[in-house]
Amino acid sequence: MIRRPGRVLATAALAALLAGCGGAQGDGDTAPSATAKNTAPHARTPVESARPLARSVPVGLRIPALGVDTPVMDLGLASDGTVEVPPVTDDDRAGWYRHSPTPGQVGPSVILGHVTVGRYGDGVFRHLARLHRGDRIEARLRNGTAAEFAVTAVRTVAKADFPTDDVYGDVAGPELRLITCGGPRDGEEYRDNVIVFAELSATQGA
Repeated sequence: MIRRPGRVLATAALAALLAGCGGAQGDGDTAPSATAKNTAPHARTPVESARPLARSVPVGLRIPALGVDTPVMDLGLASDGTVEVPPVTDDDRAGWYRHSPTPGQVGPSVILGHVTVGRYGDGVFRHLARLHRGDRIEARLRNGTAAEFAVTAVRTVAKADFPTDDVYGDVAGPELRLITCGGPRDGEEYRDNVIVFAELSATQGA
């Protein structure tokens, strides 16, 4: 097992998600709000075993079921202690939280993305809540390898009930967390978070 991020870092990440999910940002966002979805709680679903990969930064992310193929940028901590989020631009990208394991390492690797990007419309994780158990997610790594994950659960939760331990807690194998906002909007902010849980199922080029 790996040492999980301290609760301060986990709380900081949560704070960033509460404030930085691609809302209006003063740009007059007109994209419709995501539909809240009740989904099964996080559960261990057996997937094909694959050996963990060495540490290598993710550079791309594919989600075939959603037609997503995006570059991945590094995200750290902002000066106020919250986790950075990808910039709100027309060239929306996902971002990997670099204080989490890289995809394929043992532990929960965390990738964030916007649901909407202000006046630019849909964000890269706009349809994240549509994923189902067994759907594939592929993380392309800087060293030329690729880590393929199988979705085990999709949860839409109220931001006030964000499952910090489930997202950041210790796990025995390589796992992935994709996180965005969802549900109805309260002014400029979405009320919920959409969280995809996935486990490593295969590796390529290792």
